[in-house]
Amino acid sequence: MTATGTTPSPPATTGKGGRWIQKWDPEDETFWNETGEKVARRNLIFSVLSEHIGFSIWTLWSVMVLFMGPEYGLTPADKFFLVSMATLVGAVVRVPYTFAVAIFGGRNWTIVSAAMLLIPSIAAFIVMEPGTSYSTFLICAMLAGVGGGNFASSMTNINAFFPLRKKGWALGLNAGGGNIGVPVMQLVALAVIGASGGPRVLLGVYIPLIVIAAVLAALYMDNLATMKNDTGAAKDAVKEGHTWIMAFLYIGTFGSFIGYSFAFGLVLQTQFGRTPLQAAYVTFIGPLLGSLIRPVGGWLADRYGGAKITLWNYVAMAAATAVIIAASMQESLPLFTSAFIALFVLSGLGNGSTYKMIPGIFQNKALARGLTGEEAAAYGRRLSGASMGLIGAVGALGGLGINLAFRQSFLTAGTGTGAFVAFLAFYGVCFLVTWAVYLRRPAAGRTETTTTEAKPQLSYAEV
Repeated sequence: MTATGTTPSPPATTGKGGRWIQKWDPEDETFWNETGEKVARRNLIFSVLSEHIGFSIWTLWSVMVLFMGPEYGLTPADKFFLVSMATLVGAVVRVPYTFAVAIFGGRNWTIVSAAMLLIPSIAAFIVMEPGTSYSTFLICAMLAGVGGGNFASSMTNINAFFPLRKKGWALGLNAGGGNIGVPVMQLVALAVIGASGGPRVLLGVYIPLIVIAAVLAALYMDNLATMKNDTGAAKDAVKEGHTWIMAFLYIGTFGSFIGYSFAFGLVLQTQFGRTPLQAAYVTFIGPLLGSLIRPVGGWLADRYGGAKITLWNYVAMAAATAVIIAASMQESLPLFTSAFIALFVLSGLGNGSTYKMIPGIFQNKALARGLTGEEAAAYGRRLSGASMGLIGAVGALGGLGINLAFRQSFLTAGTGTGAFVAFLAFYGVCFLVTWAVYLRRPAAGRTETTTTEAKPQLSYAEV
């Protein structure tokens, strides 16, 4: 690691090819102020761009189904299953994408992962017409899942660039900028539908943007040589109970965000009889606000503690869900839509606060092991980076559960009310887990800190 006041060597080309930074010590304030912050922010900007387009392609089929009228011969259950499969693949690929950053480098993998988005986009461009078999649509929807993996690799990469004191803001901004790809895709679809254009017009907009994102990543991003592939870190993360606890909590926040993003338009069409254009006018609002507020969730977590923000956010999510249930039973579209949008906002806020908790938790673990200073920070970065892919993957599976719950609810009752009752119960469990693990008064000896400074006698409530 660099000594205080020492500037790292500039990005250098190694035998691996590409731009590699050999030394990186963001916890050194002198290094950070003189060199690190500028480099980290530059990488953050182009990471956000690539992740943003990845989210757009991942949610592509939530928009495509709005174009698929009676001539396509698909039932609402068929459409929910299509978007569910895209969600499933997007969740699964997050695990290998997390470790790809350490194998290939953050810059190099951003180029590759961005270019891979061309595959589902071109495939959809080719097959999107009546008469295409359902199995073909299903395969194309699954291909779009690769866009969900971009989140995991991007978050792992950016986590390594920023110091612990800045991670809430940086990870929130990175994730929020990516999440906003969902409403942008829906807004572009609204414009296309409003102009009486077809789905191929929508894809014609995104295919060149994918190429631009890959080229900009090649020109302006860096690899960190300090991020070595560490299978031991992956094994340690799997064995760590907090990895799975946070994955469970992330189901409640990000799983809700991505699941509702995929399902909102279909719910409006199926339960309230909205036309594709009427649904498109509304569906982008919730994901847009939820994306924009995610950095605020990270900032609030930096300021007040992620566990506290997460706890009360679950209370608010449960309240919004209760209103949605009432509106669904009364068939009140204005109340239903307003409460659903509020739920989107809260899921975005919770996304930021839960992800902020991860590096703080593992920093606590480091200090509990007797590590201090940069050694503790390195241990925290190692485990938090390895765990993020697992947490992100499990959290995204919540989106699969939401769409399958809606599918079953509509099949059995013709309404989504039953699914919302299940979601309400789940948020209650998330509240209890957050309180019991991270906010209940710690037992004697369980006094850990969350920063690189010596701050004894702090509990997990600080994360």
